[in-house]
Amino acid sequence: NSVSFSSDGKTLATGSDDKTIKLWNVQTGQEIRTLTGHNGIVNSVSFSSDGKTLATGSDDKTIKLWNVQTGKEIRTLSGHNRGVTSVSFSSDGKTLATGGWDNTVKLWNVETRKEIRTLSGHNGIVFSVSFSSDGKTLATGSDDNTIKLWNVETGKEIRSLSLFDNSSFRSVSFSIDGNILATGGRWKTTIKLWNIETGQEIRTLTGHNGGVYSVSFSSDGKTLATGSDDKTIKLWNVQTGKEIRTLSGHNRGVTSVSFSSNGKTLATGGWDNTVKLWNVETRKEIRTLSGHNGGVYSVSFSSDGKTLASDSSDNTIKLWNVETGKEIRTLSGHNDIVRSVSFSPDGKTLATGSGNFLSSSDNTIKLWNVETGKEIRTLKGHDSAVISVSFSPDGKTLVSGSNDSTIKLWNVETGQEIRTLKGHDISVNSVNFSPDGKTLVSGSHDKTIKLWNVETGKEIRTLKGHDSYVYSVNFSPDGKTLVSGSADNTIKLWNGSTGQEIRTLKGHDGYVSSVNFSPDGKTLVSGSEDNTIKLWNGNNGWDLDALMGRSCDWVRAYLHNPNSGVREEDRHLCDGIGGKSSVSGF
Repeated sequence: NSVSFSSDGKTLATGSDDKTIKLWNVQTGQEIRTLTGHNGIVNSVSFSSDGKTLATGSDDKTIKLWNVQTGKEIRTLSGHNRGVTSVSFSSDGKTLATGGWDNTVKLWNVETRKEIRTLSGHNGIVFSVSFSSDGKTLATGSDDNTIKLWNVETGKEIRSLSLFDNSSFRSVSFSIDGNILATGGRWKTTIKLWNIETGQEIRTLTGHNGGVYSVSFSSDGKTLATGSDDKTIKLWNVQTGKEIRTLSGHNRGVTSVSFSSNGKTLATGGWDNTVKLWNVETRKEIRTLSGHNGGVYSVSFSSDGKTLASDSSDNTIKLWNVETGKEIRTLSGHNDIVRSVSFSPDGKTLATGSGNFLSSSDNTIKLWNVETGKEIRTLKGHDSAVISVSFSPDGKTLVSGSNDSTIKLWNVETGQEIRTLKGHDISVNSVNFSPDGKTLVSGSHDKTIKLWNVETGKEIRTLKGHDSYVYSVNFSPDGKTLVSGSADNTIKLWNGSTGQEIRTLKGHDGYVSSVNFSPDGKTLVSGSEDNTIKLWNGNNGWDLDALMGRSCDWVRAYLHNPNSGVREEDRHLCDGIGGKSSVSGF
């Protein structure tokens, strides 16, 4: 009836009609132990954030708290008049919420095991309860076709979200920033998104397969690649925004895309545990590299294009011979998911970032000798998972972005931390240096892109425009253009000098995980959670925006000519328009 992972992902709890709860070792699939004590069907199980306590709700009207390590029952909580359907811990583990067949929601103090209050208002069974990430708001879904939002501190109802199409809500979940609520209906096959602040339905998702995890430019800035959980990779023309091609082959979402230095080969990684190599010119799959036992988070070519690195949720990094497709070696040493890999410019050193959003078992960066496969050193300093790592063009500095909302700069030779950059409000998903190494770009779950001065560590500007999380950011090879891929299913191009948005590329049905340019800049590749890769052509002429920008460049050149006779106050007539021509050279 219910399953729940521990925060470190190593243990699975299941609740059953046979009145028992079982704990399982996720890696081996072996049963750890069986918890007995309930006198009715177990409807819901939930781990505390530290993984030490398990809460279970049952048709016997009780909630039980269990010591996960020993399997012993800690306490039984009684108060519901009918069966308990749902249990959920707050993020700090101090409060437990429960929903029941008696149409009520109860809040409990976990430390004292006392009931704090009862939330009444639903006219039907409460099937789901969920805390916002900050623990201040509780969402409850009911058979009365409503979702209710509650103030946890006061117990007051904030608002009720209603539908009148028999959409009994069986599942509710907050976005990480707490601004959006997702709900699943009992009879409908759709997902609905709600604005928490206004209570208005934002949209209905029908057939949505996922979002974009990675974006990456080709080295010349003309092509963008995006990878998505809809199992596809897309290549995009940066100049026109047109889709060139969709590459299909992954059986699950595409998490990462990367061009070889000569632009002839594309590597993609996916949740299907595989890495695929593609011929960019023919758009045909060359081969599939199999060997990982978990989803592939990131792929990266060495500068000579002969070696490919891939990392995985199996906690390992693999090095592959690109020409033969053979595995060279496996690098082991991280204690958790490896989320990012990056070669140094000379190809001799590999940097890897690791960690889990819900535990602190790793959260480190490791530097490896590519030739020997030996670990050089471990860099420690982040308080949560390291999501992105990237070398500076000269290879002397490493940048890392983390779920702890910070960016750190490291001295590669000594392993010492140079400085910490703070400014994002939540997880930093992607970091990259400009080609000259003077500027840093970062993309975050706070929906923004930030530019930083590498020498001073000061923020230069913030770029806003995406409606959801920014998963990947990168510079074009000439450093003039920025690309960003987002959970709003779009790719945006930005003028790196002014921070102005150039255009939005649309075409994916899921969020874009990866984008990249081909080295010659003529092709953009994108990978998405819609399981496709798209190729976009940069040679199809000017669109209206580019034409307007180019025309205004001509006009501006005349206005600023000292011999034109134009008055000083009229020299700025075209300001604010020409930014869109920054990709006109592609």
